[in-house]
Amino acid sequence: MTNDLHRRIFEHKSHAIRGFTWRYNVDRLVYWETFETPDAAIKREKQVKRWRRAWKVALIERENPDWRDLALEFVP
Repeated sequence: MTNDLHRRIFEHKSHAIRGFTWRYNVDRLVYWETFETPDAAIKREKQVKRWRRAWKVALIERENPDWRDLALEFVP
């Protein structure tokens, strides 16, 4: 969850913050959602994190079947 997607994309692409994306060299944005409130976003994030991997893959492939890097849409 973030309130600044540009900053978050930069952090992941530059591996500025150690964590899952840094450890596994994951830096492609393949799915994102927007929410009206931070509480709604956090609730959804927790929900998706509990899902099985296959469910997450199905969600991504429904919206982004080519797994293209959506971060490229945010580059000024």
